[in-house]
Amino acid sequence: QVQLVESGGGLVQTGGSLRLSCVASGRTFSTYTIAWFRQALGKEREFVAAIGRSGLTINYAPSVKARFTISRDNAKNTVYLQMNSLEPEETAVYYCAASQTWATLRTVYNYWGQGTQVTVSS
Repeated sequence: QVQLVESGGGLVQTGGSLRLSCVASGRTFSTYTIAWFRQALGKEREFVAAIGRSGLTINYAPSVKARFTISRDNAKNTVYLQMNSLEPEETAVYYCAASQTWATLRTVYNYWGQGTQVTVSS
């Protein structure tokens, strides 16, 4: 089992940057694929990015591929999401999630953090 805590959200202007962190408890962190999802008000939760156990396998949603970077530090039980050139429509609660299976589907992820709010002002 793993517990996840996100941080790093906040208010940023259009075109700005934020770095989100997801810290996990437990000694088995390196056995999990970690992903970021986001959910805007009134919309479904959507996939943003995922990183495999070793950090070598990475996938992004097409809308963020050129602007976001996901990375992990297994020694620190932490996954990061660097977000650049943010746009107002990316205002959402950002969640990290863990799965022992590589996937981009929300339903595969067993463990979720509480989320961190990202607000992009126009």
